Amino acid sequence: MNGAPKPGGFLMSFKKALAIAAFSSTIILSGNAVYAQTTWTMASGYPESSFFTQNIRLFIKDVEEKSNGKLKIDLRSNDSLIKHDAIKRAVQSGQVQIGEIRLGVYGNEGLMYDLDNIPGVASDYDKAYKLMEAQKPYFDELFKKNGMRIITYVAWPGQGFYTKEPVNSLADLKGQKLRIYSKQTQILGEKLGMQALILPFAEVPQAFSTGMIQSLWTSAQTGVDVQAWNYTKYFTYTGTQHTKNAIIVNERAFRQLDKETQDIVLEAGQRATDRGWEMSKQASADREKVLKDHGMVVSQAPQDVMDRIEEIGKEMVADWLAAAKPEEKAVYEKYQELLKAGK
Repeated sequence: MNGAPKPGGFLMSFKKALAIAAFSSTIILSGNAVYAQTTWTMASGYPESSFFTQNIRLFIKDVEEKSNGKLKIDLRSNDSLIKHDAIKRAVQSGQVQIGEIRLGVYGNEGLMYDLDNIPGVASDYDKAYKLMEAQKPYFDELFKKNGMRIITYVAWPGQGFYTKEPVNSLADLKGQKLRIYSKQTQILGEKLGMQALILPFAEVPQAFSTGMIQSLWTSAQTGVDVQAWNYTKYFTYTGTQHTKNAIIVNERAFRQLDKETQDIVLEAGQRATDRGWEMSKQASADREKVLKDHGMVVSQAPQDVMDRIEEIGKEMVADWLAAAKPEEKAVYEKYQELLKAGK
């Protein structure tokens, strides 16, 4: 009996071997250093062709190189893991550690999310950047309370109408079924006399094919992403809005990183912000060229359309201020100060 295994001995040894193997899989050797590797899962709603996704890829490369592989980030783009509108909740709950969101999607949670969705508030990149600076302390505190942090802000290119027929005047928009992406853009569409419908990005092609929509209100980037030339012929640019996307991180996951890796993530996030704004500007011109190359007609909106959008924007700002809390109004006032100072 001396050579026989003890009862359960093989099973215990097997379990121990599995445990050792599992533990070893988290260990990385780099020269004389030994450290644990952490892998984050990241969700985003846009395809690989989007400059937002391209910027995220550069962010990931930056983090992984600077951390010598201590932190790996597995990006699941184009709604392939989590639907875009559900990403914020998934990061907050820890279902994923990091994700990209469009801030304007969450207007039902607070008025601050709606501010740059209002026509004319951030009608160019300079204004959009100043608005980001004014909003940042507010959003930092808000996301902190909810167990998250924002590490990157990037503006969208300006917006316009995708239509099957040319827009020569305001009358050409009336009655059209328009896809929009937020409550504020829904108000804009309705005040322009259109039938505005909020739809997720990924549902746009099917909505066109079923006749649910006839036109889009969005940027040149999104027009390329959904291959708008398959459904429309004209892109009528207005500028009007430069809303923002943000990369958000689960705070608990962030705190589990060592201090050096935390700093690497934050620094890479700032570089992604700086780079993303430049990529957005370039994408605006590049994507308009892609639209033209696919046979679309790109033009500036007629003056009566621009005038009406400006009127609607002023009405919506007045409504926003009337409903805003003191701390929200303070952000808007700070933004106005930055505009006047030219900083």
